[in-house]
Amino acid sequence: MKLLRLLTNGRVLAALAVIAGLTAIALWPTFVPVDVVGLTRGPLLVTVDEEGMTRVRDRFVVSAPVAGRVLRIELEPGDHVRRGHVVARVRAETPPLLDARTSAEAQAAVESSRAALGRARAEEQRTKATFAQARRELARVRDLDREGLTTKQEVEAREAEVRVAEESVSAATFAVSVAGSELQRAEARLAPSVPETDTPGRVVAVSSPVDGLVLKRVRESESIVPAGDPLLEIGDPSRLEIVADLLSTDAVRAKPGARAIIEQWGGDTTLEARVRRVEPSGFTKISALGVEEQRVNVVLDFLDPAAAWAALGDAYRVEVRVVIWEGRDVLKVPTSALFREANQWAVFLVDADGRAHRTMIEVGHQTGQEAEVLSGLSEGARVILHPGDTVADGVRVRPRSL
Repeated sequence: MKLLRLLTNGRVLAALAVIAGLTAIALWPTFVPVDVVGLTRGPLLVTVDEEGMTRVRDRFVVSAPVAGRVLRIELEPGDHVRRGHVVARVRAETPPLLDARTSAEAQAAVESSRAALGRARAEEQRTKATFAQARRELARVRDLDREGLTTKQEVEAREAEVRVAEESVSAATFAVSVAGSELQRAEARLAPSVPETDTPGRVVAVSSPVDGLVLKRVRESESIVPAGDPLLEIGDPSRLEIVADLLSTDAVRAKPGARAIIEQWGGDTTLEARVRRVEPSGFTKISALGVEEQRVNVVLDFLDPAAAWAALGDAYRVEVRVVIWEGRDVLKVPTSALFREANQWAVFLVDADGRAHRTMIEVGHQTGQEAEVLSGLSEGARVILHPGDTVADGVRVRPRSL
């Protein structure tokens, strides 16, 4: 009997020990492993990112002035040409006699070209007068600045006006060259087809309208071309600009004068640019997924010296980041820590005891990786990244090493 009591008491004690062990395991605190990051202050850039393409600002297409056989063009893309130098030769064919209707149209084209040339010359004179006035205004403002009677902003504004006026004079000069070339082409259509002037075999020299480089050789081998057929494209690669087609919803936020960052252009560093113009008209473009999108061309100018981007040429691909908003000392939280709670943003804050607490915050500007914290958190606060279903208010968490 005594042995039986001992065995019974032993079983009871063993059962009690097992129950106590299971209870301890059930009540033992568990931790959810999470990724934790602390909030910091720093710069924040909100940008619109899109692919862009460089292009020569002033491009000139050299065309055949008469119908005939163009001789082989020896110039290669990248060769330097001077204004007035022969860039191509066309062996003229005897053109057919012009009927009354065609002759009248050709005469009207000549008169129109002459009017366009006169208008271009008048515009050139106007821009030169504006440039001279801008220079006089700048000189007066600089005199006032030396006497302390004006502000630096006024001086900078007048300097900008002088630069713009100088560019306008350059563009007007090029427009006169183009109008002169158009007049020559229109007059060539009226050239008499008599043996003394347009006999078969006569070679017509085609000259360059400007100084620059050969950008593209449209015709290389000897071939028959009609009058007006393009032969070469000439421009100055040192006068590059960038064109990026943004979604119309993004283009409305890109203002002229906005700063832009040029990346992935092939160099080791980023380049600085500035938005010069947002074109007022958009166009429809089919995306890679077959979706129709409304796009708007945004034109940018380089701010870095030409030596920094000298390796770029015409129609080179670049990545453009137009800065929409910029903050220098911003309290930031990773967007991967944010989640929606009703109509507000929330995060899981980790306290000193290692517990997660759902915290409502107010968010300002956002990028794809970071968001501006307006209220609800302070610098150094630790939040949980990518909170899963196992994370709840009051749960013990254990940070994983990132």
